[in-house]
Amino acid sequence: MAARVDVPGLVAQAREGRPRAVARLISLVEGAAPELREVMAELAPHCGGAQVVGVTGAPGVGKSTSTSALVSAYRRTGRRVGVLAIDPSSPFSGGALLGDRVRMSEHASDSGVYIRSMATRGHLGGLSWSAPQAIRVLDAAGCDVVLVETVGVGQSEVDIAAQADTAVVLLAPGMGDGIQAAKAGILEIGDVFVVNKADREGADATARELNHMLGLGEARAPGDWRQPVVKTIAAEGVGVDEVVAAVEKHRGWMEEHGVLAERRARRAAREIETIAVTALRERIGELRGGARLDALAGRVLDGTLDPYGAADELLTELTEAG
Repeated sequence: MAARVDVPGLVAQAREGRPRAVARLISLVEGAAPELREVMAELAPHCGGAQVVGVTGAPGVGKSTSTSALVSAYRRTGRRVGVLAIDPSSPFSGGALLGDRVRMSEHASDSGVYIRSMATRGHLGGLSWSAPQAIRVLDAAGCDVVLVETVGVGQSEVDIAAQADTAVVLLAPGMGDGIQAAKAGILEIGDVFVVNKADREGADATARELNHMLGLGEARAPGDWRQPVVKTIAAEGVGVDEVVAAVEKHRGWMEEHGVLAERRARRAAREIETIAVTALRERIGELRGGARLDALAGRVLDGTLDPYGAADELLTELTEAG
């Protein structure tokens, strides 16, 4: 029989900044442990202070290098930083293929930085399903800024915008499909755009075209946010302070216009919905092992019941049984 986890003790240690306690709490979250409800309940009073910044972009644009440079920039201002690096899941082991995060090794000995690699486990949108809870852990543990670096970008990978207060989208010159990727949907999710590897040929042209495309967007009223385009050479730290300044300016704009509270409310509502739908699917899955769901399917097949009516019956039974 497994020993009972002392959740209040772990949370207290995490609040003191002890990395092993933070790691244990995130492991409980990732593994959907039986103590997960208790963990979330203990964390709730301590959440809401962290600034969540999403970092996304196509493979090869330098996300890990840029994230590492952002960590350095934030640490220079004395802020504690948490990093969630969301990696593709290995189809064989289920683990994160890039979990070693060698580009962030320079921060390994910094007690003011916590870095955790999480696997997407096949979840669409580029974020692990447990990422929102992991963000809560880092928030409650006293991180002033939580950087969430996610895989790729595209029409199916826009979860980062939903999870972050500010979404930073990276592009790079010479990628061939950089602006095409922008056309595919990142113009809608980015709050700050970064053209990394700005020492390469074509960087100025990429920035100009991106600015032009942003200018062709919806008409903006006075005071609306205009996404900036910042050029960086993340490997050398060039332009990174300007990215931080742009993120801070965006936060100030959101607070002034009430957008930050709205985003966080939508984030909480989406998290509640995800948990509820997941629980519902689990209960429906339990029915698959019995005869009830098969009976409903049979009635749909023989024409005595339509799929919507069958779904209504199923939901009624689940509600009454709940």
